[in-house]
Amino acid sequence: MTQVLGVDSSTQSCKVVVVDTATGDVVRQGRSAHPDGTSVDPNAWWHALQAALADASADDSAVLSGVEAWAIGGQQHGMVALDADGRVIRDALLWNDKRSADAAADLTREFGAEELARRTGLVPVASFTVTKLRWLRDHEPDNAARVAAVALPHDWLTWRLRGFGPAGESPRGPVLDELVTDRSDASGTGYWNPETGDYDRELLVAALGHDVVLPRVLAPAEWVTDADGRRVGPGAGDNAGAALGLGAGPGDVVVSIGTSGTVFAVSDDRTVDSSGTVAGFADCTGRFLPLVATLNAARVLDAIARVLGVDHAELSRLALTAEPGAGGLTLVPYFEGERTPNLPDATASLTGMTLASTTRENLARAAVEGMLSGLAAGLEALRALGVPLERALLIGGGAQSEAVREIAPLVLGLPVEVPEPGEYVALGAARQAASVLRA
Repeated sequence: MTQVLGVDSSTQSCKVVVVDTATGDVVRQGRSAHPDGTSVDPNAWWHALQAALADASADDSAVLSGVEAWAIGGQQHGMVALDADGRVIRDALLWNDKRSADAAADLTREFGAEELARRTGLVPVASFTVTKLRWLRDHEPDNAARVAAVALPHDWLTWRLRGFGPAGESPRGPVLDELVTDRSDASGTGYWNPETGDYDRELLVAALGHDVVLPRVLAPAEWVTDADGRRVGPGAGDNAGAALGLGAGPGDVVVSIGTSGTVFAVSDDRTVDSSGTVAGFADCTGRFLPLVATLNAARVLDAIARVLGVDHAELSRLALTAEPGAGGLTLVPYFEGERTPNLPDATASLTGMTLASTTRENLARAAVEGMLSGLAAGLEALRALGVPLERALLIGGGAQSEAVREIAPLVLGLPVEVPEPGEYVALGAARQAASVLRA
């Protein structure tokens, strides 16, 4: 039996799956939690990965002993700054750390939104790595001056699991040139060009103040080896890993309903959106993954369930009792501002209230329709750029609501499929690992 291993190092936790390549079955899996916060010591991820691997062990032997190839998927954008000895300089600023918002605005003023979108596929927001490097330069100049290499979470974990790291802490030592990544994660930095496949060193230097070692971007079927000679895939950013794990292809759009929402499609063609609504990411197969993010997704349902004093099952039942359109009751669900559209200071509003329309059932229906309408706006932004959309794959915790599943086709205007819940990022990494065995 040939086994491969896939890892999902997300914001919340590390998940690993060991997959039988002949059947696609998960034969072992493990998990370990990550610390909370928007600024995290990367060593916590390394310890969680080791704990998750131990959790997935079949017996007292190391889990990798039966594995022939592996790959890591992970949260995008997080800034891992390394010194010349391969040591982490400071806690990594994660995608959800907003302190670099002013740095994003500064970079946009300096280069222009259209120019940045053309060169990188992105218009800077606080999420992206390039803005975090500018923040480091401006606020911690001594730390910025020490930076010899910059990696992303999955890049750094791949490097460590291959046996590299600080002297005295790793068998292969601090060889910074052995850092590798993939095109999907590189495309979320803000200093990589998805058209040429090269880093934009001018933007990197404008952000950090000097040039540094960046991970080599591997081709989709390219591989390196770990200390024991196993093949190691390029890995992936979390959304690209999920698309691969789901088997999404051109014409598919993945609608992920978590605390926040993401809408991303697999496309043969690159997108450029100078408004910044659609991030022009690459995927991990050689295609592209244009993506729209919303701040208000499943927590919209949480908020209205609290107002009504019900659990999610009862909220779903109430929503399905009401007619489409909720009797004219409309919820604009910008409870904590919104990213798409870019309205950071907006608040939620409820309109269309009459004596007839203001019922528990209509309020529940308006919550589901309002949340889905925000995601539908993401679909429209993709359509406006010519991205083909034929089928929606609904994933995430919010997709487990019966009301969401039934109402989604009406609001999204597409056939909707709801895959079984699964660790799709880790499964995508395992699928990639299987592919490099065939390369």
